[in-house]
Amino acid sequence: MPEVKPTRENIIALVEPVLEAQGLDLVDLEFARMGSRWLVRIYMDREGGVTLQDCSDMSRLIGDILDVNDLPPGPYNLEVSSPGLDRPLKREKDFIKYKGMQAKIRLREKLDGSRNFKGVLTGIVEEGGRKFVVLEADGKEFRLPMDQILKANLEYEI
Repeated sequence: MPEVKPTRENIIALVEPVLEAQGLDLVDLEFARMGSRWLVRIYMDREGGVTLQDCSDMSRLIGDILDVNDLPPGPYNLEVSSPGLDRPLKREKDFIKYKGMQAKIRLREKLDGSRNFKGVLTGIVEEGGRKFVVLEADGKEFRLPMDQILKANLEYEI
């Protein structure tokens, strides 16, 4: 039987239901080969924030689940943490949840001469079968295609 290559999606399928059962949201999951070891980095959150105890508890629980499923195969490092103040925005629901907040968005390709945008999230619209994140910056409204977003983060305001 051929060896199944571990994927980010395999790990998400195991981890996300466990987090949800504990009242936590999976914000992001990074999965990469680092030399002879794998790195599994999980960012989680909940209304009111994540405590150090939450991270510790989930690290043990998720580590056990990964071990039982031999995923990833071989040695790995597991990191479980809060996404921080500059949390990544990955899914449509993230852009909706943080409407009215300051964000930085980097696109794959230039739009209006720029790939980098910083402003206030004002919503999501659908046009012609495509979804766009609407961002207001310097009194202008930008419609950024979701399929072109390379990276998006909340921008911490002091």
